[in-house]
Amino acid sequence: MAGADAIIVGAGAAGIAAGRVLHDAGLDILLVEAGDRIGGRAHSVALQLPFADAPRRRPGPSSEGGHSQPLPQPNSDITTGPRPSPGSITVDYGCGWLHSAKRNPWTKLASHYGLTVDRSPANWGNQWRDLGFPREEQDAYHAAWDRWDTAAHAALSGPDRPLGDFIATDDPWRPMIDAISGYANGAPLDEVSLHDWAAYEDAATDDNWAVEQGYGTLIARHGHGLPSRLQTVVTRIDHRGTTIRVETDRGTLETRHVIVAVPTTALARETIRFDPPLPAKHAAAADLPLGLADKIFLHVSDADLPRNGHLIGDPHSACTASYRLAPFGTPLIEGFLGADCAALLEDKDDRAAADFAIGELVALLGSDWRAKLTLLARTRWRHAPHIHGSYSHARIGAADQRAVLAAPIDDRLFFAGEACSHHDFSTAHGAYATGLAAAEAVLAARGGQR
Repeated sequence: MAGADAIIVGAGAAGIAAGRVLHDAGLDILLVEAGDRIGGRAHSVALQLPFADAPRRRPGPSSEGGHSQPLPQPNSDITTGPRPSPGSITVDYGCGWLHSAKRNPWTKLASHYGLTVDRSPANWGNQWRDLGFPREEQDAYHAAWDRWDTAAHAALSGPDRPLGDFIATDDPWRPMIDAISGYANGAPLDEVSLHDWAAYEDAATDDNWAVEQGYGTLIARHGHGLPSRLQTVVTRIDHRGTTIRVETDRGTLETRHVIVAVPTTALARETIRFDPPLPAKHAAAADLPLGLADKIFLHVSDADLPRNGHLIGDPHSACTASYRLAPFGTPLIEGFLGADCAALLEDKDDRAAADFAIGELVALLGSDWRAKLTLLARTRWRHAPHIHGSYSHARIGAADQRAVLAAPIDDRLFFAGEACSHHDFSTAHGAYATGLAAAEAVLAARGGQR
């Protein structure tokens, strides 16, 4: 496809958001995606249960509807979501929560596309039945968290520092706070920038909701019908002349404007080269590495769990999982691991990963639970082709690199993605906002031409 008005490199949340705006404005666009599907780090999958019985769904009082809506059907070019069978459960391998949901644009889009938004509390701060985490210990942990949070915010006017500076290494609750840093940042406290963390933390709200059919399903649905070329790896972008040449492993494309919406790993590793070179972009991407967060999905048989309940595996260890119990009322436990703990399990086989999660749950629930839990799937995002990680955090002193990464080049080459967001990085709504901004910049550069 030569002569497109705009080419968007990367069909994740940012690329899809940009493509939708430009396509609906009447421009000839093309999404060029290295992977075999659209969505990027948003990926909904239908997992087959160990037996053919359909999962029982117990609608909660705060959910919209409570029953599954039909999933949008894929066309020949774009996969819009998994096709669940009666004996399957749809899960999100990647982003799963509508963070800051009331201001999150994906929330309205979910309703627009007829998907079900569950407004139940995330329950991350609640330990079901106080198992393994007595109330007095929870109170002590919350007090330690408040001391750490207060000390961190008090230092914001000074130079950037690691988050680990604000809690003693021998504090008994540091491991728990480090585990939470792994979930939230994909990296341990000592690798996370204070200034970057505060930019996100102070803008976020506590409304965290979920899409029953999958966040990945929603994002892919927004890309339904957009012209795309999958399994096409961009290797070089020549922006020397008026016409930009986008070189791929399947030929060269030409366009007037390019939006680069790829993970920072692709730029940091220089898998995409620019001519003239853009060393500041590569350096910024390297300063905004992708941390790591992985999930383990366990089927539960012959047990009654609280809908959207929660357990922390071991509150005294930095290597522990956060467990979501019976999401949407399904017979499932979703384990979530971050940072070094996730990296440790990525290097182990499925059996070892399952043994870790099942071992933590059995320690809390009792030995009879071992026979009730079966591994359905796990993720290994560091090994995901063309992605190699989960979401970005800034290295110490590098929070300003987000603006460097996001800055356009000559009003012809634009950049988008969660790492380009000043305060909503690491989220799909942050990616959406940067994709929208890039698309609007393309339209402005065209002088309103359609």
